[in-house]
Order: sequence, then C-alpha cells, then structure tokens
Amino acid sequence: MSEFDPITESRALKEAIVARIQAAGAVTFRDFMAMALYEPNLGYYCSSRPLLGRDGDYLTSPEISPLFGAMAGRQLREIWELMGSPGRFQVVEPGAGTGRLCADILSWATRAAPPFAGAIDYVLLDTSPAMTERQKQTLAQNHLSDTVRWAPEIPHDVEGCIISNELLDAMPVHRVAVDTGRLREVFIAWDGSRLTEELRDPSNPAIAAYFAALALLPGEGCRAEVNLEALRWVGDAAAKLKSGFMLTFDYGYEAHDLYAPWRTDGTLLCFYRHNPSTDPYARLGRQDMTAHVDFTSLRRAGEDGGLRTVGLVSQSRFLMNVGIQDALSPPAESEPDIEEYYARRRAATELLDPGGLGRIRLLVQSRGVGTASLSGVAGSEHA
Repeated sequence: MSEFDPITESRALKEAIVARIQAAGAVTFRDFMAMALYEPNLGYYCSSRPLLGRDGDYLTSPEISPLFGAMAGRQLREIWELMGSPGRFQVVEPGAGTGRLCADILSWATRAAPPFAGAIDYVLLDTSPAMTERQKQTLAQNHLSDTVRWAPEIPHDVEGCIISNELLDAMPVHRVAVDTGRLREVFIAWDGSRLTEELRDPSNPAIAAYFAALALLPGEGCRAEVNLEALRWVGDAAAKLKSGFMLTFDYGYEAHDLYAPWRTDGTLLCFYRHNPSTDPYARLGRQDMTAHVDFTSLRRAGEDGGLRTVGLVSQSRFLMNVGIQDALSPPAESEPDIEEYYARRRAATELLDPGGLGRIRLLVQSRGVGTASLSGVAGSEHA
C-alpha cells in the first residue's frame, strides 16, 4: 500500500509522465492513458482506495445487486447443460473488479443449482495487485475463497466460458482525428508548464488498417478512439478457448454508430466520485478513463480467431431473456418481505435502464459447440 496521499501520488504520476516526454519526446494518447491508469504504484487501477461501488468513482452491474450475478449464473448453467453437463466446467473472468460478479455467480449456483456449482472451476485474473486483493477480500467475506483460483493469464484450452464485464472499455486507446481528410493521431507533449496535445501522423500502421477494414473514417474534424488492445485481447482469448462460449459485456456500439460524423469528440469519459468529465488531464491517477468499444471490430476479431458469433444484444434484453422478471414476483403472503421486494425492483430498474446500465451490450461467441444458441441472446442483431 502506498504511503503517499492521493494528491502526492497524482503529482508523482504527472512527474513520471513529464519525465518520459522529456526523455523521448511526445507520447501517444494511448501511452499517456496507460500510465494514467496502470503505472505501477501510481496509476488509477493500482490505487488501494475504493474505485468501484457507491463509495468509489463508478458503478458496474455487479455492484448494483446480486441479481446481475444470478442472471449471469443462469446463462452459465445453460452453457454447461449445452455442453453436456461436464464434471469440470471452467469459468474464466479477466479483469474481475472487486470479485463481486464471481461471488454472486457462485452463491447463486450453490443455492439454486448445486450440481452445476460442483462442476465450476472458477479462475480470476487481474493486472492490478490492489484489485486482486479486493477480490480475495470479497470472496473471503462470502466464504468462497476455497472455490476460486487466480492465474496470471487466461489458461490454455479453456472448456467452458470466458466472461468479462466492462473490461475492454478500460484498455488504453489511441485517439485520432480527421484533418482535411487525413487521418491523424493525438500525441501528448509538455510545453514547460502543462501537457498539450499535438496532431501527428499515426504512430502505428494498424490504426489506418483498422479503419480500412471498416471502410470508413470518423467525420471531418471529429475525434475518435481506436482500441487496438481490445482486438488483441479478443484474439488471444479466442485462441485459448478450446470449446464453449465467450461472453463480453461492455459499453459500445457498432462501428457505423461509434464513428458517426455527428460524434465530434468521440466517447472518452473520465469518472471521479460518480461525476463524469471529458478532461483526461485532471486528477491524474485519481479518476477513471473509459472509451466505448467497437463491437463490429471485436466481433470480426473473434471470428478471425475461429469463433462463431452467436449474438449481440443489449444488457437489458439479455436480462429479460434470462428471466430477471422471475426475481420480481411479490413475496408470498405467508412470508411477506416488502422491503426486499422493493429493493429488488429498484435494482432491476437500474440494471435494465436503457439510458444507463441497460445499454451495455453483450457479445456472445463460441467454439466447438456447433450451431448452439443461447436464450440470453434471443432476438440478437447477429443471430
């Protein structure tokens, strides 16, 4: 745990960024964002303070209610059954946050589907030591420590499911702009008193190739984000999935919406104590940064890696498809629990909100399971 206070850490991070620029010249926005989020001991995700939840900077679906984990558990049980109810079913969760989703899935399975619970081999992985420690605390509080293991990367030959929740939108992104029809990239420089932005030729030919594959560019004068790391991550995960499904929950759009000409400043957002901002240079190391993902390119990356696209739906549709309404039935007259009932209703409303968490999307891809579909993506845009 750091001995410095947050303000001191923020200054130290800025000094590290400036020192890198002074030593090697202007850096890409992607490299700046990587330092802001992941610089050892200083980056946002390396902080020991609460990041997620009501007391942190932002909320993810598992932090709202155990309902989300229960619904994810239902979908995982369906996958297990489609795969023949094997005695060992791997669930691999990269970027597992506080461990809340894992705890809720396992708690639901233990209570509602004991045979399925007995088959689960749950693996967590996270690049942040601070988040890994939070996961261990969450699981210990729920008496689940002995049912989970940690790994430094996705294991090879996964047979089961790789599930991620709001992982890819937290990866460092290249920022680009279109200037008089030319694709340019945002670099970060230091003018002696502050960080400044410069437009230069793209640092990586993969950026131009990315847009060429989509046969589009952002609009003239627009800024946008390119998440090359997410594509690499999907390709790596696809290579390690021997049989089963990959479930990717994240904020994002299809490419034609993400790079629409009316979206003049991209989707980059920062969050500090639940307040959004578009200034990535404020509160360095103390605010989250995120950018919506391109589901068109993610889907193609999975398919290039040998996966079959099963479906793409909103989180709202997914939750309705797997039966979140079942959890909202009024309590029996013999056991009235009105407070719990209304708490569930409030949580469900928040999870389904089309202007909030409900607009998260779920991309489902598979390997080695034939043409099997899932109830969670019924009515998919890509069924």
